[in-house]
Amino acid sequence: MLKKIILIINLFFILFFINKISIAGEKNDKNLLTFGAGAWDWNDSQTSGLFNIEYRHGTRYGPFKPMVGGLVNTDHGFHIYAGIRIDLYLTDKIVITPSFAPGLYEKGDGKELGHIIEFRSGLDIAYRRKNGSRIGAEVHHLSNASLDENNPGTETFLFTYSIPLN
Repeated sequence: MLKKIILIINLFFILFFINKISIAGEKNDKNLLTFGAGAWDWNDSQTSGLFNIEYRHGTRYGPFKPMVGGLVNTDHGFHIYAGIRIDLYLTDKIVITPSFAPGLYEKGDGKELGHIIEFRSGLDIAYRRKNGSRIGAEVHHLSNASLDENNPGTETFLFTYSIPLN
């Protein structure tokens, strides 16, 4: 689990420092309402469906953009979270975005993750359309960062569509 977190952190730094990647495709983007659907715990035996909704603020604070959201899986588990994102523009149309968000988790009838507090780290890639909407795919890892001895973690995969709000 620690190896996964270190791998994600290293990937963030590699992406951040590559010459052709620009943090500021625009000073500020549009606020986005993002809907997602995919798989919860896709690399384990307790795979279930997943639905996500997220508000992504378009204004930058340094390189960071705030976000708040929630997900629910088909085992009636849910995770509500608030955190930060960094949009890294490969081109005017292709955006890679690492994110991090602490949140509260309830397992429902699904996987026990060991603690009510779970940290969500992720990476998404999206195609940014002229009107500011985005179509993308995301992967996330949820973990309690060893707040409890039981820390199995889980992975999610989502297809997303983001609607500009302003």
